Amino acid sequence: MRIISWNVNGLRAAARKGFGAWLEGSGAEIVALQEVRARQEQVPRDLRRRPGWHFDLAPAERPGYSGVALFSRRPPDAVQHAVGEPEIDAEGRLQLARFGGLLLVNGYFPNGNGTNRDNSRIPFKLRFYRTLYHLLEPHKEAGRPILVAGDLNTAHREIDLARPKQNRDTSGFTDEERAELDRWLTNGWVDTFRHFEPGPGHYTWWSQRFGVRERNVGWRIDYVLASPGAMPFLKGAAIHPEVMGSDHCPISVEVSDAIVEEKAFP
Repeated sequence: MRIISWNVNGLRAAARKGFGAWLEGSGAEIVALQEVRARQEQVPRDLRRRPGWHFDLAPAERPGYSGVALFSRRPPDAVQHAVGEPEIDAEGRLQLARFGGLLLVNGYFPNGNGTNRDNSRIPFKLRFYRTLYHLLEPHKEAGRPILVAGDLNTAHREIDLARPKQNRDTSGFTDEERAELDRWLTNGWVDTFRHFEPGPGHYTWWSQRFGVRERNVGWRIDYVLASPGAMPFLKGAAIHPEVMGSDHCPISVEVSDAIVEEKAFP
């Protein structure tokens, strides 16, 4: 069973670049999208009502901003879009979807840059991280299989970006942002890609400046995090830089079909 996560940098733009054909050929059971930047009525009809797929969208209140969406071969048993914090909920950054025993979180974590690229949104970003962490903690401690998939907007270690020394003060690689992600990973969550691949040169986002992606001067800021309860079902993880259409590329995990069975979480 394949689960894919992709920041598409605008679903309407992605649709014009062949997203529908990619979706059909992806081999995925679930596709989690971030930065959709569209409301329900703005999503192309052939995607909203695509045969064989269930579609769920959590848009931002602000037009043309943020938003997350799920395509799934089976409808989720339940989907939650809000966490009870108005400032977070207004930005359309979360879907918590239950598929049998699996809790899948599709998250578009905030960038810490303010309007003047001044790191002024880092406090909000950290509050988002902590709110979600505390929301999921009881489920994690109870042993539920949970996957947190999405654009976490943070490179965890120096190996996760091409130019760490030049970006020490850049949002996405500041000490406080990295420490927050580190808190997740030292308290039971597993970075699924690094579980299988310890080596350098693997990135998921590249600046759109000319030649940057071709030279692979990137950042790994997209992740699938697995709870301890999900780890027995994990079979593989990958990054797909060959897939174009966005400044991010898709990432994926392969999991046993049993993860969605009710007995996966007694």
